[in-house]
Amino acid sequence: MSDLTSYLNSLTNAPTVEALWALHSNRMASYGFDRIIYGFTRYRSGRSLGDPQDWVLLTNHGDSYMEEFLGKGHLYHAPMIRWALANTGACSWSWMKQAELSAQEQDVMAFNIGQNVTAGYTVSFLSVTERTKGATALTAKAGMSQDDIDAVWAKYGDEITMLNNVMHLKIQTLPYSQRQLTKRQREVLQWVGDGKTTQDIAILLELTAATIEKHLRLAREALDVETTAQAVLKAAFYNQMFVIELEAA
Repeated sequence: MSDLTSYLNSLTNAPTVEALWALHSNRMASYGFDRIIYGFTRYRSGRSLGDPQDWVLLTNHGDSYMEEFLGKGHLYHAPMIRWALANTGACSWSWMKQAELSAQEQDVMAFNIGQNVTAGYTVSFLSVTERTKGATALTAKAGMSQDDIDAVWAKYGDEITMLNNVMHLKIQTLPYSQRQLTKRQREVLQWVGDGKTTQDIAILLELTAATIEKHLRLAREALDVETTAQAVLKAAFYNQMFVIELEAA
């Protein structure tokens, strides 16, 4: 079995987002990309990416970098975010030298230079609906120039793009959300998804109807939606319905 085949086998069989991310981060580091930001939203509307709590956001950047990058809103004005929203595929960060950048985009570039985030590639994933968008920013190791990483990309770019696409598709099959449900909240939503009424669920779980209503209300609040139907849909989006509980090792 080839190294690539073995890696893809491990990647596609990763049981959790955490395991998947560890595999992917290590693999990207082997190409020279030791810092990554991956983001995906199902709630895009034009330039808006929706509520950050509804994003899938994974990174191995340090906390200090991410706190400022997100806290000061740099993400919304990053030049490569603009590129990713308008394009599909991979793009060298040399694009920023050719593009006409706004003052806010130039501020983001200055911030990144100060953080040794100066060379890399962005991969923007194919969207199948107008509300979804996913992309990943691959930052080259400190000390590598854009020319250095462009040379790596010339040799391995197709492979790197393919591996990021596989990672992106795999993430969408795994339970992940910044809005976490309890086991009981998932359980009552699952029964609703199966077409059961509050009274039906109360009988099935040997609880009172008032207790079932309480769990449904808490689930709606956790997912920040108004109706139980919306809660079922959002929980399904993030694969929190009918979750197979993994046994501890």
